[in-house]
Amino acid sequence: MKKLLGFILCVFCSLTFSQTPTNLEEALNSSSRPVDDKERDQNRNPTAVLNFLGVESGDNILDVIAMGGWYSEVLSLASGPLGKVYMHNNPIPITERTTNERAERASRLENLVDYVGRIGSLPENSVDFAITALNFHDVYNRSPDEANQLLTDIYDTLKPGGVLGIIDHKGSEGLDNVALHRITFEDAVEASMRAGFVLTGTSRILENLNDDHVLPPFDSSLERNTDRFILRLEKPIQPPVSH
Repeated sequence: MKKLLGFILCVFCSLTFSQTPTNLEEALNSSSRPVDDKERDQNRNPTAVLNFLGVESGDNILDVIAMGGWYSEVLSLASGPLGKVYMHNNPIPITERTTNERAERASRLENLVDYVGRIGSLPENSVDFAITALNFHDVYNRSPDEANQLLTDIYDTLKPGGVLGIIDHKGSEGLDNVALHRITFEDAVEASMRAGFVLTGTSRILENLNDDHVLPPFDSSLERNTDRFILRLEKPIQPPVSH
């Protein structure tokens, strides 16, 4: 399996899906966008990431465990007035920490919905694109079964042919990735495939070879610039045939 995943990485790492609106960069530089958000752009490279993942104007989008909604706002600008973005968070105490931040975003962005609730409560086959950025490791490290349920809920919510993007802090085999708040590329791919997704691309856009994976992402020496992988996954248009 590891050799196969290595081959997949080599094949897909250079693929791009050039569908992001051409005016996204201009929108990201708008004076209405928070200055703190703009400061994160250099390390997160949102235009290149969404171009690779293939977000389109008019998409219905689910930002999974959005926290304060940095990516939700970027996705709101990318999907435009004909699209909709669900800024999802779970109904748990930690979500209350970002209540004001989320409310401020939703008040400015007409296509942004502050959704606190279960993904499984959203209509099936209703979302074009979903993303989970820098948080899947927490779910997986807490419980692979819980991670499978999360991915299954996302899978059910996506339309056939819909895309899931996973961005996360890359871990290394043999290290304590639970304590380090990281996940290996192989574990993320295997978990996604278990839920029924097909891997259609990976990218090195957020690669940082100076990060040797031995520090947690919030270590100040990393300055938020961890070595991160990006997975582009699709829900098959036709379900796999069972035997």
